[in-house]
Amino acid sequence: MEHSRWHQLLKEQLPEGYFKQINQFLDQVYASGTIYPPREKVFQALKTTNLEEVKVVILGQDPYHGPGQAQGLSFSVPDDIPAPPSLQNILKELAEDVGPKPSHDLMPWAEQGVLLLNACLTVPAGQANGHAGLIWEEFTDAVIRLVSQEEEHVVFILWGAYARKKKSLIDASKHLIIESAHPSPLSAYRGFFGSRPFSRANAYLTEMGREPIDWLRS
Repeated sequence: MEHSRWHQLLKEQLPEGYFKQINQFLDQVYASGTIYPPREKVFQALKTTNLEEVKVVILGQDPYHGPGQAQGLSFSVPDDIPAPPSLQNILKELAEDVGPKPSHDLMPWAEQGVLLLNACLTVPAGQANGHAGLIWEEFTDAVIRLVSQEEEHVVFILWGAYARKKKSLIDASKHLIIESAHPSPLSAYRGFFGSRPFSRANAYLTEMGREPIDWLRS
């Protein structure tokens, strides 16, 4: 990410020395216990999806906190690890909306311009939200703001109350915001199922003259 447009523009958005603080934080936490995802995958979303290629942003809260699950992309886990309940529900809605995706690794989405961004980029093993409020939110808010400012006709998919709070960072006059309940089993039946975010995103992208996402690519 160091020489990318992300890095250059985020540096301008954030207080001086912020990247240094992030690196110090990472040195400290990875030395003190088991942290997910593996350190080399912390910035995977930004490494995989270049700023100028972003078509869709799907915002998560923080990485999965079990062994082998987190890979630096929100909601995604590698195919050799069972899909967690929220991801199962995302794939269930996808199947109803567009069709079945046999693989639950979402890397093919990221490679097509879907920024799979968590608000918090690290988590201690077994402690959901263990790094919330420490350093990441200012950084990931800057990422959302940057996409909103620099790009046009992007779809922001905000699932659940936490993600929906980020709405104020997005310019709704030039982007589409799709909001619903979270895909978690606790809330999926309160408006996530039946919300058809995938076909709605593609309808908007097509209308704006942008290439739609092949959501079923494996």
